[in-house]
Amino acid sequence: MGAKRVVRNGHLPTRSIQTGVGPIEVKVPRVRDRSKAIWLTSAILPPYLRRPQSLEALLPWLYLKGISTGDVQEALTVLLGREAPGLSASTISRLKEAWQDEHQRWSRRDLSNRRYVYLWVDGIHFGVRLEDAAQCILVVIGATADGKKELLALADGYRESEPSWREVLLDLKARGLTLDPHLAIGDGALGFWKALPQVYGTTRGQRCWVHKTANVLNKLPKSQQPKAKAALHEIWMAATRQEAENAFNHFVEVYRPK
Repeated sequence: MGAKRVVRNGHLPTRSIQTGVGPIEVKVPRVRDRSKAIWLTSAILPPYLRRPQSLEALLPWLYLKGISTGDVQEALTVLLGREAPGLSASTISRLKEAWQDEHQRWSRRDLSNRRYVYLWVDGIHFGVRLEDAAQCILVVIGATADGKKELLALADGYRESEPSWREVLLDLKARGLTLDPHLAIGDGALGFWKALPQVYGTTRGQRCWVHKTANVLNKLPKSQQPKAKAALHEIWMAATRQEAENAFNHFVEVYRPK
């Protein structure tokens, strides 16, 4: 009677944690539940942790930025010092397999219980790790009726082509996204706009104003671009259609080629 249920029970063996400032030796206190009903572990240093999450996040970024598997160890030596255990080329290879498995599980997840009213789409072109310069990453973000945004698809494509976008949209539909979104927003890439009605026939399309603004500004002298950008924002940020039309007419009047 009166004895504490949870007590200190020495320390776990000393462990070396690789951090951004080098390896740190830590000794975690051992805690024991006398009733053996609860297994207590540290939230700061979970079992088997050898690297903090910040360092784990660094590894895929190094790889995606063009650092080859064999060169990761050398890059980390520069960043973390020569004593960087557990970050060899074989470790990176194992992590790559884990990342691929995680992506496959994510890309096959069921969407039948989800409803998205808006879709944002874009094709992202990278300058590294692509065998063909025409390859790109096709991205789809969905917005629910309450305004929550979620990443829906992340797939490789070819020149943002119609077949590539159609494959992405058909995959979304096959995984349960059967109801047509109200609106899809994207840039001027014709591949998506040709594929959209083939999969979601009633979804309306809208050009992305960020891309459209950039397209327009590229046609103007740099000296005019700051004021023109503000004028373009007045169009798509207008509270009513009439205000948007007035702002559009003003823009055309000021920036129409003389």
